[in-house]
Amino acid sequence: MNVIDVNASVSYPVVVGGCLLKDTGEYIRRFVPAAVKAAVITDDTVDGLYGDTVRESVRRAGLDVCTFVLPHGEASKNGENYLRILSFLAAEHITRSDAIAALGGGVAGDIAGFAAATYLRGIGIVQIPTTLLAQVDSSVGGKTAIDLPEGKNLAGAFYQPALVLCDTGTLDTLPEEVFIDGCAEAIKYGILGDEKLFEHLKEKGPGFDREYVISRCIESKRDLVMQDEFDRGRRRLLNLGHTTAHAAEKLSDYSLSHGRAVAMGIASVARAAAADGTCSADCAARIVDALRRFGLPDRFGYPFGDMYRVMLCDKKIRGNVISLVVPEEIGRCVIRKCTLEEMKSFFSPAFR
Repeated sequence: MNVIDVNASVSYPVVVGGCLLKDTGEYIRRFVPAAVKAAVITDDTVDGLYGDTVRESVRRAGLDVCTFVLPHGEASKNGENYLRILSFLAAEHITRSDAIAALGGGVAGDIAGFAAATYLRGIGIVQIPTTLLAQVDSSVGGKTAIDLPEGKNLAGAFYQPALVLCDTGTLDTLPEEVFIDGCAEAIKYGILGDEKLFEHLKEKGPGFDREYVISRCIESKRDLVMQDEFDRGRRRLLNLGHTTAHAAEKLSDYSLSHGRAVAMGIASVARAAAADGTCSADCAARIVDALRRFGLPDRFGYPFGDMYRVMLCDKKIRGNVISLVVPEEIGRCVIRKCTLEEMKSFFSPAFR
């Protein structure tokens, strides 16, 4: 087991290891000590796998428990379900001293986190990510959000959890395609600042050391969050590949998974960086080869014109300027501010 401390506006531990779910109640007791009730927010797939284990643990710790179950999938991360969760919390008489337990992947974590940030102006939340993508990325750092019809994650809040529990055993029940989705985000962390992690992933493929990789990704994100909690500077490095990825997800009506979209986004920015000389052709090739090692796609299926129109709704745009994350070499990326026209020119060669 590994414990990683995050010291942001709220300090909290991220616990990485096996067989953690059975102790959920004790962890809630320790890190949300005033709670008398926990509201588990999950999806229908995860509830069937782990809901009973978590609820039994919470009751064993002496807490009452209630559960709100979402349909699985990105389409559930919407305003209607967000309001339904708030009404559920009110109907269950959840108080400001109680806790939400977000059990599932990024969808459950994002929408439950946003509900926790806004219900009664903020109650404690424990993130319990059950997918690799959520464990290495979305559960840590306090970004919460829902999607709007106009784009992904356009309504949300920065709200740090009280605790994150990453039970590596939950990865054993993931469908292969869901597990591979998370590998794209892990590769991202290697490209950003950890060539050793990148080489480990490229060498081992899907058989990588889970606790090592998850912990290294969390440590990398922790360091960026502690420098720039509210995403005004270096934390923007975490958006590597995400500008084009979010556009493709929207064009697919969210049938394209986030991890695969990020893989294609990383490949596209690497090719664009090689075309304008920011990184070498060899660097771009190494990135694409690593993605292919996991069976991840590296090219979008949409015309760039369609992609660009959706990219204009990206939440990172400030006026006529957007910050792009561009690789210089494996382990080092830079944030490049450019106009929207410059962004269009930068990406165009990657779509030829």
